[in-house]
Amino acid sequence: MSHVYSVIAHLSWDINRILFEFGPIKIRYYGLFFTAGFICGYLLLRWMYRTENKNVDDVDSLLIYMVIGTIVGARLGHCLFYHPAYFFEKPIRFLEIWKGGLASHGAAVGITISAWLYSRKHKDQSLLWLMDRLAIPVALAGFFIRIGNFFNSEILGRASDVPWAVIFVNGLELDKEAQMTPRHPVMLYESLCYGCIFLILYLLYRKYRAATPGGLLVGLFFVLVFTARFVLEFFKLRQAEFAQGLPLSVGQMLSIPLVIAGVLLLIYRRPVASTESIAAPEKKK
Repeated sequence: MSHVYSVIAHLSWDINRILFEFGPIKIRYYGLFFTAGFICGYLLLRWMYRTENKNVDDVDSLLIYMVIGTIVGARLGHCLFYHPAYFFEKPIRFLEIWKGGLASHGAAVGITISAWLYSRKHKDQSLLWLMDRLAIPVALAGFFIRIGNFFNSEILGRASDVPWAVIFVNGLELDKEAQMTPRHPVMLYESLCYGCIFLILYLLYRKYRAATPGGLLVGLFFVLVFTARFVLEFFKLRQAEFAQGLPLSVGQMLSIPLVIAGVLLLIYRRPVASTESIAAPEKKK
């Protein structure tokens, strides 16, 4: 009876990764969700800039910085953090991004560097101010991207007999026997966490808006996102071959300093403006 229950309860996931093809052009679900994250983030930033009387047109150039920083940082992070020997053996592999391989920790570094470069050219938008606002759309993008990972049958979870376990028939980097093993849909766990974190950050911003204490949102982002990542790594298959025997995965080791950075930002956050100071100029008119 337990075997029958297992067969009925577990979802068999074998959807085609390609949404549609047009000649040599292939549109994948992952690319669709990845793009949706950038589009929603772009619209959110335009709303925030408008709310704070910033130049909304600046968001167009900011988007370019973010796209480049995200892709370059995520790609280098994947290559250097998870499979350095493979990529340094043939450095041309660093450029083969169409074969997959992006790391969120690398994206965090790439976004931070891009934001710093952008803020140097826009003196009215300090790095800390910008990172607080970027934290919201980045959390939302993480929600979309992890759904894309689910459609791609990648970043797989460990074997499990929980009723909601999923059989990834086309699971990447699995042999035939392993593909028929029910697993934690850990990418959906992660997507749910990022969606909740996005709501927390969004509601805090709605409360404070221009008076948001510097470092509050980005500090919370680092603490919540990478704490969730640390915990969920226990449910994932390890990706880096060199770290298989270590007590912590590469993802967990990379998450620790980012959580610490988030805690420091929360401890030393600074009030950039209070409600009274914002209203004061209006009283003088």
